[in-house]
Amino acid sequence: MRVLLVLPIVLPLAVAGMLLAWPGRAALHRPAGLATNAAVLAVGGVLLANTGGGDVIATRIGDWPPGIAISLAADALSALLVTTAAAVGLACGVFAAGAGDDRRPYLVPLVLMMSAGANGAFLAADLFNLFVLVEVMLVPSYVLLTTGGGRERVTAGRIYVTVNLLASTIFLAGVGLVYAVAGTVDLAELAGAAAGSTALAIAGAVVLLALAVKAAVVPLHGWLPRSYPYAPPVVTALFSGILTKVGVYAILRIVAMLYDGAPAQRWVIGCAAVVTMVVGVLGALGETAMRAVLSFHMVSQIGYILLGLALFSPAGLTAAIFFLVQYIVVKAALLLVAGATVVGYGTDALDRLGGLAANHRLLALAFIGAALSLAGMPPFSGFVGKFLILQAAAQQAAYPLLAVAVMVSLGTLVSMIKIWDAAFWGEPPVAARSAAPDQIRTPDQIRTPDPVRPRIGFQLAAPAVTLAAVTLLLGPAAQPLLDLAAVAAAGLLDPSAYVTAVTGR
Repeated sequence: MRVLLVLPIVLPLAVAGMLLAWPGRAALHRPAGLATNAAVLAVGGVLLANTGGGDVIATRIGDWPPGIAISLAADALSALLVTTAAAVGLACGVFAAGAGDDRRPYLVPLVLMMSAGANGAFLAADLFNLFVLVEVMLVPSYVLLTTGGGRERVTAGRIYVTVNLLASTIFLAGVGLVYAVAGTVDLAELAGAAAGSTALAIAGAVVLLALAVKAAVVPLHGWLPRSYPYAPPVVTALFSGILTKVGVYAILRIVAMLYDGAPAQRWVIGCAAVVTMVVGVLGALGETAMRAVLSFHMVSQIGYILLGLALFSPAGLTAAIFFLVQYIVVKAALLLVAGATVVGYGTDALDRLGGLAANHRLLALAFIGAALSLAGMPPFSGFVGKFLILQAAAQQAAYPLLAVAVMVSLGTLVSMIKIWDAAFWGEPPVAARSAAPDQIRTPDQIRTPDPVRPRIGFQLAAPAVTLAAVTLLLGPAAQPLLDLAAVAAAGLLDPSAYVTAVTGR
């Protein structure tokens, strides 16, 4: 069973290395990428089946002693995220095939390398290897964002690379400080240690600061809406499903393990949650292109997860983990809808679109389903996640947090209605030639599309439709995921099983 911990990392890296020897061969890259994501999805399912009861699987690569070996561990939380990321990666692979993106020489191997790093970050059991695997994830993302575009994409890439390199430097400095104070960076050895050491608490705070940048927590979020909307459509969806969620996962894990829930600092987390929700939704309301709106919502929805962490109760953490998993699926679905629009019409600017619902009913269904879920409308999974978070806040009499969360949900609904009215329900603009996808500069500097001839085929719409259907299914049939989220939350509240599995004592 322990060999399964290595496969989500080694398998994508091995396939990526093989594909790099034959760049640009879609006949090879396409099936290899899809098969690898499917295999990782299967491995994640097996890990989930073996950790869903509260067990933890751990291994040290090569059986080297602690402090030297690469320690990996899977509990219900990490297994859930490996599985969800693989599912989103598979959907994005199908989209890339429909859009022809996988014909680009290095796209598939770079995506596989990024996925390997993300999977490793979910499974890493010590801070140093968490840092290394986050960098394995980020290096290919730099290339994916900056290549194949014009001046605006290069500018966006420069912002993205600069901010993330600075955050990585802070991250590594924090890991060094933790080691200097505690003599170890093993998460299991550090369990609860910050409570008895001010120096260690400060060192850990440096790590959390870097992770807050990578998770786009306000006020450290500005890089995300200035970079993600300019990436190729499939890359934006992948980034949303994987990159920022690694930062959120690491914050959850470190606060639970190192700080034992940080009882004295939960007000700080609560303030960060409120500001992140409010600033994100206000930014979304002011944007005029689909991916720009959705990029700000990536920021806003992170606040709901932080709200569950601030409550740090069984109900709050269960709600946060449930919300995190369904949110990955929902946001990927919405960005794939936006991506299909960009591929088909050359733009996602709202004032250059209209009448999509009449020409592309499947795409419209995918959008409305995922949008209602994002806004927290029943019977979709977003309603379940937000309702549970609000219920947990009410249980602790955190009524100001509850009120802000409700208002932000209303703001989210307004922004989704804006997209629906302008792009799907509104009248098409005057016909003109559309820009080819490779000529896209910015969401607001693109020629007007031709609304007469539909350009979005079934293969482009199918991934978004499938993910939107999952969000609907997770509403009335939420109990299995809720049970897994409850097990994951219990593991954060009481990490003794994690500690025993990793340390062997």
